[in-house]
Amino acid sequence: MSTMTREEIEQGLQENRFAPGGTARNAHAEVLAAAAEASGDSELFRDALDNLINSYLYSSESTKMLVPFARLLQEYDKDPGAFSKGDAHSLFWQFKWVATAISESPEIPLESATGWLDEMERRYRIAGYSERPVRESELWFADVIGDDERAERAYARWQAADRDDMSDCHACELNGQGHYAMLRGDDARALEVWQPVLAGDKTCAEEPHRVLATALLPLLRLGRFEEARAQHLRGYRMARGKESLLPSVGKHIEFCALTGNEPRGLEILAEHAAHVAPLANLDDRLSFHGGVLVLLRRLKDLGHGHLPAVPYEGVPRTVAELYEVLRADALDIARRFDARNGTTRVSERFLARIGGTPLVDVLPLGVRSAALPQPAPAAAPVAAPVPAPATDGAALAELVRRARAARDLGHPGSDGLWAEVAARVGTGPEDGVGPVDAVDPLVRVDVADHRALVAARAGAGDAAALVKAVRDGYRALGREERAALAELRLASVAAQSGAAPGEIRELLAVALRAAEALDADEPLRVRRIALAELSAIRLESYLRSLEATDAHDHGHGHGHGQDRGHGELAAELTAFVAAYAQSLPDLVAEAEEMLGRIALSEGDPERAVPLLAAAAARAIAAGRPWQAVDPLVLRAGVLTSLGRPEEAEEDARSGLAHAGELTDAEQQAVVRLTLADILLERADAAAEAAELALTAAHWFDQAGLTADGGAQARLLLARAYAHQHRNADAAEVLRSTLPDLLEHGEQQALAVREFLGDLLRELGEPREAAEQYLLAAELVKGWEDPRPQAGLAQSAADQLSEARLTPEAVAAYERALELHRLSGDAPVAEVRVLRSLAWLAIREEVSATGVARARALMAEAAGVLETARGDAPDSPELRSELAQTWHQLAQVLDRWVSVHVQEDEDEDSGPAEALGDAELTALRLEEVLLWDRAAGVYTDLGGDHLAERFQCLNNAAWTERELGRPEAGAARLSALIEELRTWPEGTVPEWILPRAERTVAHLTD
Repeated sequence: MSTMTREEIEQGLQENRFAPGGTARNAHAEVLAAAAEASGDSELFRDALDNLINSYLYSSESTKMLVPFARLLQEYDKDPGAFSKGDAHSLFWQFKWVATAISESPEIPLESATGWLDEMERRYRIAGYSERPVRESELWFADVIGDDERAERAYARWQAADRDDMSDCHACELNGQGHYAMLRGDDARALEVWQPVLAGDKTCAEEPHRVLATALLPLLRLGRFEEARAQHLRGYRMARGKESLLPSVGKHIEFCALTGNEPRGLEILAEHAAHVAPLANLDDRLSFHGGVLVLLRRLKDLGHGHLPAVPYEGVPRTVAELYEVLRADALDIARRFDARNGTTRVSERFLARIGGTPLVDVLPLGVRSAALPQPAPAAAPVAAPVPAPATDGAALAELVRRARAARDLGHPGSDGLWAEVAARVGTGPEDGVGPVDAVDPLVRVDVADHRALVAARAGAGDAAALVKAVRDGYRALGREERAALAELRLASVAAQSGAAPGEIRELLAVALRAAEALDADEPLRVRRIALAELSAIRLESYLRSLEATDAHDHGHGHGHGQDRGHGELAAELTAFVAAYAQSLPDLVAEAEEMLGRIALSEGDPERAVPLLAAAAARAIAAGRPWQAVDPLVLRAGVLTSLGRPEEAEEDARSGLAHAGELTDAEQQAVVRLTLADILLERADAAAEAAELALTAAHWFDQAGLTADGGAQARLLLARAYAHQHRNADAAEVLRSTLPDLLEHGEQQALAVREFLGDLLRELGEPREAAEQYLLAAELVKGWEDPRPQAGLAQSAADQLSEARLTPEAVAAYERALELHRLSGDAPVAEVRVLRSLAWLAIREEVSATGVARARALMAEAAGVLETARGDAPDSPELRSELAQTWHQLAQVLDRWVSVHVQEDEDEDSGPAEALGDAELTALRLEEVLLWDRAAGVYTDLGGDHLAERFQCLNNAAWTERELGRPEAGAARLSALIEELRTWPEGTVPEWILPRAERTVAHLTD
């Protein structure tokens, strides 16, 4: 026998209806249904069954609704008259859910499933409903059993049938229509049908959530990558964590696996690890796990089968282990469906899905994901070495020619070409690539040269030895011009390894002598000398700084050393430019870029601008456009700081145009981020800025700079999305990189938290928004200026109030009020806090105590404004706020009056604090007085406040009617109407006059 009272069951049902979907809600609903049945109260039992059916629907246990629905149907058949019109409608509506649940339950025989469908059709016909929902249910049943002709007929009859109040909402119907087109191979038609849902014109509780997920692969297949990316960001955010949308979550995981975003897919899987389990709804299980299997297979193919995945039934699993477990389980479910349906359709579709291949190599999503570890190299097989195919001599000669040309030009592609040469010829017998001795000795030294260069860049310990071997190798072959370059590289390696200044200077001198010793007719002699001189200038600056630091540390500093060093360096570079301007423009370009950077370090951006421009121009003229990228990007930043955005954009675009041949990922990222930052300042360029920031983030990731440049690129991407009102996308991107951004200083952490709070507020997520504002307020808690903390506390309070967390909101408002008063210069903010506190005083209950507190707070707000007006009596803002305070006080009093009027009309209970007629009349008179005063101020403030003025006069007019003086209220509005008819055309909002005229008509009727 139930120990729950009727009141407890009713309260439980009320709470359960608004609980989050899932097994916990279902368990509670089951307890309530059992208690209601035990109570013997048929009406209560019916309510509990209805609640249980709805609970199951929005969970992964939706197929469990069959039993409570059958019980509820029995109750209806026993006594249809006990069901209200709404209850009967709900029962027939649930028939559609049951039809779906039957299709998704392979344990229900085909004959029984067909019988339920026939029963649905019979009952709908008797009840007078359209056959439209029946035909839709028949369509999906026919499709799953492989009866395509029946499915086609059902689809046609579904579309032809009339819509009535038993039809699914437009969003859900469009979902089904598009899905059917997709199953028939018509992606374009599907997307056309889904467009109103994707655009947000047609929505419901689970749309566009489901359509956003289903549309991902059709968009990819049609090459509409930007839309696919946007729908993933927006759609996953909607589906995340919702049990009833696990099939949609699976589609987002599948999307990641097929777009080169396997790390993102793993993160989504981890967020739903609890649902990687034997779900009760077998169709949902097949759909969700199908998406997971696409990801797991892709990870296996990439060599990541050994990585930890998520546990299954409490047992930790690697990617490969989880794949095998889920695949076996899913195939068993598919076979059970096929056995019931008498077809292989379910298995065939499932196998085709999990065998899907990537639809694009990499589609950057913008969100931050941890990179996958590099797969461990496979163990070399123990077997006799297999000789490599003989290298084609002509092809190798051509490859070497191209590699040397690229090297001599300083082309970024040189590294790749030499790596290919090295792979073709090898460098010793250990490479197992064939007859090394047959390779030109010069080619062998060239390959060794490239290997030494790579080692030097990486700071390898054996770099100097490798460079010396290359130098000696070139000398042995009589290639002194290459040996001279190796001598110069030895000086750079020494500097990089921290050698003493004297040693480095000696190596530079050796390099210069080697260059000068080249034959006079050697074409590269001048270049080698100039390069040695430029390297000496660059390194000498570094050496002077080292010696100055050392002298300072030993107490021998002389002051202004850095300025003197810059001056000497600039003089040397200027002389270099003059000497080689005509003969070696690429080296002169390097010198001019250095001069530009010196000017910037000395705080002289105007001097830097022409120097950087000259450097870029010389590099382009020399046929080395990639060398122009850095000075162009730097100059764009300088021009931006000087307030010359058009020129900055021109330089940044030029830098991007010349970056095509760059192979350095960081350079590719920086040029894009620079242009994106410039474009974001233009109102019409947010979309292009977003695309550039997106690709910049991708390049930073490739460079291993995800937490640094990648974080800044994602912040800019979020800002660009916000400019386009793509707030969901912006929030997803920002959240993904938030931990990185918080590490970049207090100011950025503050800005980012506030930005995310603003986005969440716009998205209607007040709790989450309040959390970000409060965290931001904590960052500025110790600041001397209390205003930033006050503003953030107030924003948090607004969102806490929106979330109906009243005690928390009151505490936050009181803290904001305290801080505003500390600043002493924010009367408007102070007043708005006081008004908000006034409304919270009567939110939970409109009582005499609450109204008294609200009245006191409004009076305090008016007093603050009157005090502030002492210094600025004509301030429009202060006068407007004062009028708004009177307006809102009148609304508070009106709420108090309304409570008493409603209680007085309730025959079962009178008001706890009843007011007499005289008191009600006095309150109404006060309301009218306040609204008139506010309207007078709004009149003086002019047309910008016409809407507020009308509201006050309209409220006063209806209150006059309650006072028994409707003609006085009509007179107020009639006067306003006459006045507004004299205003110039287009200055009065279209809605005001018709509404005012209707009110006058009601008052005078």
